[in-house]
Amino acid sequence: MAQLRRIDAHQHVLFDEYLAELETMGVTGSAERSFPPWSKAQMLENMAAYEIDAVAVSISSPGTYFGDIDFTKGLVRLCNDCFADLSDQAENRIVSLGLLPLPDTEAACRELDYIYDELKLDGVGLVSHYNDVYLGDPEFEELYQELNKREAVVFIHPVRPMQAAKMQYSFPSGFVELVAATGRVIANLLATGVMENYPNIKWYLPHSGGIIPSILYRLIKFESHPKFQDKVPKGVRYYLNKIYYDVAQASEPETLAALMSFADPGKILFGTDYPFAIDRSSVIQDTIDGIELFSGFDEGARQKIYCDNALALFPRFQSVG
Repeated sequence: MAQLRRIDAHQHVLFDEYLAELETMGVTGSAERSFPPWSKAQMLENMAAYEIDAVAVSISSPGTYFGDIDFTKGLVRLCNDCFADLSDQAENRIVSLGLLPLPDTEAACRELDYIYDELKLDGVGLVSHYNDVYLGDPEFEELYQELNKREAVVFIHPVRPMQAAKMQYSFPSGFVELVAATGRVIANLLATGVMENYPNIKWYLPHSGGIIPSILYRLIKFESHPKFQDKVPKGVRYYLNKIYYDVAQASEPETLAALMSFADPGKILFGTDYPFAIDRSSVIQDTIDGIELFSGFDEGARQKIYCDNALALFPRFQSVG
């Protein structure tokens, strides 16, 4: 196998089929923004320009659930078939993270079988919450069991909370709400015991863990709180250390220093969020610059972040070259 230069573990796709279905529901963008342009050709061109040899792709905001679960089931199946076709054409350079039709847990378990057994995808990509129920909630217990059996990679991308549309901000809500949602998911996975009870799931969260550094003191108090202490018997830091984190839109030196304080260096990934970034024209270079300039990384650490850690998480990439 040739040595890979970079693996971008966090890019998004916008299949024409997906956008066409959303349009029938009156959905033409994500929150305040219209959908960015995307094509496979443009993705491959960017990969070549930035020495990215492989990518992991998912579907981000606004997801697939808009109140009609039958619509969601059809849309999820359509997108998963598109993911399979994309990966098949890419000579193992593209890992696809399939969708599940949550909040219908039973249907999600069936689709999980289809993703792994029929399509041979590499994991699943979920959003932080469905309606007002965040991942980690017991409502999805059967799904956690199935994910655990399969030792699944589960990428969780934040979406804005339902009440965000009612809030009066002087800035786009995604600047704050998305990193806050990342922290909410992690807190919920800890507080419900999901991370303790289902240790085989490979949880993967973006944006350097969001607000986790700021709320770490509070999370550690789970260890002595009567309601939560049996949910985190090994200590909060143990579970945080098991999560994979990418540095998409979170590669400033202060952020990376905070990430290094609680994350396993073997589970930090290069990711860019392209093309959904705040500034998609520069986000890839910004992320590379952040990794290169951060004094807390030596060349060995950079090699792990750019490539080696993703190779361990996604075995498909080991066949590239």
